[in-house]
Amino acid sequence: MTRVLRVIGQLSERDRGLYLRWSLSKDSARALRETWILITHAGGTTVSIAAVALPLWLRPWDRSVTWVAAASLAISHLAVQVIKRFVGRPRPSKPIGIDHPDRFSFPSGHATSSLAVTLAYAVAFPHFAVPLVGFGLLVGWSRVALGVHYPGDVLAGQVIASATVLGVSLIG
Repeated sequence: MTRVLRVIGQLSERDRGLYLRWSLSKDSARALRETWILITHAGGTTVSIAAVALPLWLRPWDRSVTWVAAASLAISHLAVQVIKRFVGRPRPSKPIGIDHPDRFSFPSGHATSSLAVTLAYAVAFPHFAVPLVGFGLLVGWSRVALGVHYPGDVLAGQVIASATVLGVSLIG
């Protein structure tokens, strides 16, 4: 058990070090900060829900495609909320230009939801896979850049999203 705790401590220190190198500072260029804020909001709750609700309503493609995205979003969100409360990792203390949506950092909900939706659509529409998945990954990165998550939080959220989309796709 002591070895496991030591490894976790080492990973946490490494994560904090990467965070300090990769996150913006208050002195970063305004255009850079605003770009990352725009990207992070584009992967937020409203946009993620709209990305599944609008296609369900407008029916631009087979509804089963959107149901995979909706189920992936819902299941991954539930997993994130349970894990956040179980782990209880506090957020970094220096956000840039945005507020913390809640007090827990691990895993990142934005990274999870944005990748869950974009990956579900990427599986259904492989011609658009690169920009879709790229955008989902970029939203995750924005959370580190803006100082609201550690890199490990984002990576964990992206693993949850990927596993959820895989599971839902296999079942559906």
